[in-house]
Amino acid sequence: MFTSETYIKRRTAFRQSLYDRGILNGTLLLLANSECPRNYPSNCYPFRQDSTWKYLVGLDVPGIAFTLDIDSGHSCIYANDPGIDSIIWTGGTPTRSQLASQAACDEAASFSTLSALLARERAAKKPVFIFPPYRAEQVSALVALLGLPDASPADFLKEHINTSVIAALVSLREIKEPEEIAEIERAVTITKAIHEDILHNFRAGWTEKQAANRVLSLASEYGCELAFATIATCRGAVLHNAPTAYAATSNDTFLLDAGVEMPSGYAGDLTTTFPVGERFDVQSREIYEVLSRVFNEAISVLGPGVRFIDVHKRASVALAQGLTSLGIMKGDPEKAVQAGAHALFFPHGLGHQIGLDVHDMEGLGEDIVGYGDELGRSDQFGLHALRLAKTLKPGMVHSVEPGIYFISELIERWRAQGICKEYIEYDNINKWLHVGGMRIEEDWCITESGARRLGPEFDKKVAAIEAARSGK
Repeated sequence: MFTSETYIKRRTAFRQSLYDRGILNGTLLLLANSECPRNYPSNCYPFRQDSTWKYLVGLDVPGIAFTLDIDSGHSCIYANDPGIDSIIWTGGTPTRSQLASQAACDEAASFSTLSALLARERAAKKPVFIFPPYRAEQVSALVALLGLPDASPADFLKEHINTSVIAALVSLREIKEPEEIAEIERAVTITKAIHEDILHNFRAGWTEKQAANRVLSLASEYGCELAFATIATCRGAVLHNAPTAYAATSNDTFLLDAGVEMPSGYAGDLTTTFPVGERFDVQSREIYEVLSRVFNEAISVLGPGVRFIDVHKRASVALAQGLTSLGIMKGDPEKAVQAGAHALFFPHGLGHQIGLDVHDMEGLGEDIVGYGDELGRSDQFGLHALRLAKTLKPGMVHSVEPGIYFISELIERWRAQGICKEYIEYDNINKWLHVGGMRIEEDWCITESGARRLGPEFDKKVAAIEAARSGK
């Protein structure tokens, strides 16, 4: 947790953001995540707190609740005091009064009183607001607390989900405070150290699983969790895939997409693509050089007031230009991008916001988070996968991750249907299929005057981390 003043400030700013949107009264209800059983009730997955809860309340305690009266600002923690089982098995936990004090809340109450409070609020026609639940047990708990019918609970919960309330929260969470940026920077620094370790140590004969396990082990040594399931693969044309027992050869290209999550919850997310042997073959090098130019074109135009969708489109044109120079595409690159021809080789978006979630706030609704009121999502193949499109503002943190992929099944489908044949040299593609897929990814923070790559003094910071690990 940050200091209690941080959470007071955030909740005050949240209420003001609600007022600015015309929401003057009502009760915000937040449920902490509960323990999630792995294969039987008392054997659980590692606990991860809900990110909105972490932002507004901060307590890393499962199974409790929080309310905020929007009109008065009164806040309350709902929890049961520790019982004998807690004392025996976990050594005791803080009392609800102690939890309320830690979170700078005005009151502490028994969890059993929450249903009655919510019933009174609803009887008085006072709105109760929630954020979209993403766990089945959270849906069940909300249904019970709000006294809703068991049938079609999602339909009945919709009346408590307000897009203006979500937008009010997004407007705060997307602008990172200095202490948040510092935490993300730490995550990126450690993430880069792990990538460098894999880059320097990976050899032919290593399996994908060995690389992924090393990422997990190093993250643990640094006192971190993984921010997401590691992608460690010689099959770069498969965008998201689980590591396998495949043993790399010196002719392979390896793609590592991995990031750590700090104990505070803030994430880093980097992707490195490199040859397993001493160097890329000629064609792989040519594709990597195009990818590097695409990446540099994208970061050259980052800054406040720039729409990220325009950065994505500019990167896409650079990609089409590069592939045209190699005889893979043809025609006018800008017209090819307008037609969506480049998406055969770049079928995803250029990046996403990063914060308490590696795809920050995505559980609140990708369109609200990435597009807001200013843009609608395109239905064009490739472009429709763009997670962040809206205007960049100082304090926003996001990834930049262009990729070039030769997905044989997709290529054959497009070829059979004659899609964008005026812009794609289908007869020349086969000789490039062995390249597979490549991606470069870094994390950037928008500043008042431009953009800053997170972790610019990596070498110095990583050296300090390594010294600390070795006891020097």
